Order: sequence, then C-alpha cells, then structure tokens
Amino acid sequence: MKLTLSAGLCALLFAGASLIGGYAQAASSVANAIASAVVDPERPESDRNRDDARKPAETLLFSGVKPGDVVADFNANAGYFTRLFADVVGRRGHIYAIEPVEIQQYIAKATSELQAYAGSRHNVTVSVATALDSLRLPRKLDLFWISQNYHDLHNTYFGPVDIAAFNKAVFDALKPGGSYVVLDHTAAPGASADVTEALHRIDPATVRREVEAAGFVFDSESKILANPADPLTIKVFDKSIQGHTDQFILKFRKPQ
Repeated sequence: MKLTLSAGLCALLFAGASLIGGYAQAASSVANAIASAVVDPERPESDRNRDDARKPAETLLFSGVKPGDVVADFNANAGYFTRLFADVVGRRGHIYAIEPVEIQQYIAKATSELQAYAGSRHNVTVSVATALDSLRLPRKLDLFWISQNYHDLHNTYFGPVDIAAFNKAVFDALKPGGSYVVLDHTAAPGASADVTEALHRIDPATVRREVEAAGFVFDSESKILANPADPLTIKVFDKSIQGHTDQFILKFRKPQ
C-alpha cells in the first residue's frame, strides 16, 4: 500500500510539475510575442513615439491576447493597437479593425491608411459600418478591445449608441470565456453623465455597471496608466494633460 501510494504521489507531483512548466512556457511564449510586436521595425514612427505614454507591452500583457487569437479592435483609428495585435496573434489569428461609420468625418484619413496596411496583411480585416452592425463578425472572438473610445459611444456625434444593445452585441460576439477590455480616460467618481461629452472622460464605475448589465463578469483592473497628477476635471485635450491623462483598464469575461 505504501509503495502504491508513493508511486501515485510521485505521478501526481510529476504531472503537477509538468503542468506548471507548461503554463510557464506558455506565458513566456506570449511575453516574447508581445515584446517582438513592440520592437517590430515596421511599426510607424508615430506609433513608436507614443509608446512611453501608452505602455504597449504591459497593456497587451494585461489584455490576455496571445498567438492564434481572434480580436476585434473597435474604433481602431490609425491602427496603433491593430498593428501590435496583428503581430502577436500571428498567422493563426485574425484582427477585425472596426472603423465606425458614425465618426468617419473625423477619422476618414486614418481609416484609409489602416485599409492600406490591411491590404498587406493576411490577418487583418478593416470594416466600416455602424457601431452595432460592425459587431456582426464572421468569427467568434477571443478578445474585444476598445481603447479611449468607450466614452464616445455616449456622445451625440455617435448617435449616441444604445449602450445596452452595444454591450449585448459584444457579449454575443465573444466565445465563452472571451474577454472584453475597456481602456479609457478617468472621470471623477460620481461624475455626471455629460462628462463624456464635456471632458471626454468616463467614471470607471459607470463602465462596470453598463458592461456587467450585459452579462459580463468583472475580471480585473490595471493601474499601469494611472496618473495621480491628473485632476480629472479638465478636458483630455487640454495641453497640460494631453497624452498623460489618468486612465483605467478594465477586463471583463463572458462566462463559460
């Protein structure tokens, strides 16, 4: 009996060590893919000049993106994150860069540039459609990403978008266990609803309330883009804070 127990215990410990080793190897593979994406010499200089403020390696690591993933980059604009995601997911993955038709008057040039980039990449598709129509994608997603633009959905130039319908469409677009990541400029706690239009900020508590109402489960928050010096009461385009606003990153999951 003792020999049997000892052998079983050894087998269990060996299996556990192998599992831990597998996780470590997978984590190392993801970290390497992200690091390679950040130093890709083909990234535009304009993107690389923004890296100090946007902390791409840390941000992507928090997002959970990995090789082979299918990702939607909503309101991709000029494609800062689209390019990074495309490198990380590689040939087995795919990026859907979504350029909302509601704001093409502001981003038409960026959309054109991103479409040209996508023409040279097999794993990037650029779509121009309404905010809700754009979420009807041909493949289920591992990650839905929206950076500095969730607050815009509340504003008049975006419709505003039906937030409940939008978040439900994101929920439906994801695979079970898939992630919904929102990165945005922080508004003061309890800020009024019009802060999204006035200052281009949003209270993280508002985001949590709206996203969780669609069925998502809160996963985690990152403070890597926090800036305690931001008073949270001035417009994000104010020269005293532009490019260095206090920002939050919230990760939600679609239940398995």
